[in-house]
Amino acid sequence: MLFDIDGTLIDTGGAGARSWRWAFERLHGVPADIARSSSAGMTDPDVAIRTFEAVLGRAPSDHELARLFAWYVYRLQQEVERSEGYRVLAGVVETLGRLMDRGVVLGIVSGGLEGSARIKLERGHLNRYFPVGAFGTDSRDRHEITQVAIDRVSTMHGRDIEPGEVIVVGDTPLDVDAAKAVGAISLGVASGRYSVEELRRAGADVVLASLEEPFPLTTDHDGA
Repeated sequence: MLFDIDGTLIDTGGAGARSWRWAFERLHGVPADIARSSSAGMTDPDVAIRTFEAVLGRAPSDHELARLFAWYVYRLQQEVERSEGYRVLAGVVETLGRLMDRGVVLGIVSGGLEGSARIKLERGHLNRYFPVGAFGTDSRDRHEITQVAIDRVSTMHGRDIEPGEVIVVGDTPLDVDAAKAVGAISLGVASGRYSVEELRRAGADVVLASLEEPFPLTTDHDGA
């Protein structure tokens, strides 16, 4: 099972947006608002490039993008540590513990840079549940990120993992789309900004209101 982070496992209380704003202001004198140029589920590289283009009117150079990534992750550590709104979402720890006890492979599939993803998980002591994962550092395309995660699980187990053996858990239509693109099963969780009905309309095979609900260990593409 491959889990998204923001809105699925945790809420950082806006730490990511504050970190991007701080990095843009430090480097370019512009306190950029990523919400104006991005949407939930986008990868960090896409967020950075689109916001850069929106506030500065041009594409970033490789050097500028590298500096922006570096200072964003650098600031994120502090913002996550002091965020009053940070929380591990309801049912997450219990669900992960049950799945781990059942021998289910747990992985991360996140559009965040690997450094930022691990920082967000660490405050909630969630890194310890995920020995494997793929991130926005692997690709700007969530479809490719999801496939990379499956490939890494295959390498870890020494056999090819078939997409139909994989459940992708996320809170946005982009998570659902990525699962479907690689042939995996999509499980939508309405713990972020999208409702149960919106995730169903996006084509999720199964939708839960939150991870407090009974978590299916087996499912099929008909939503059984």
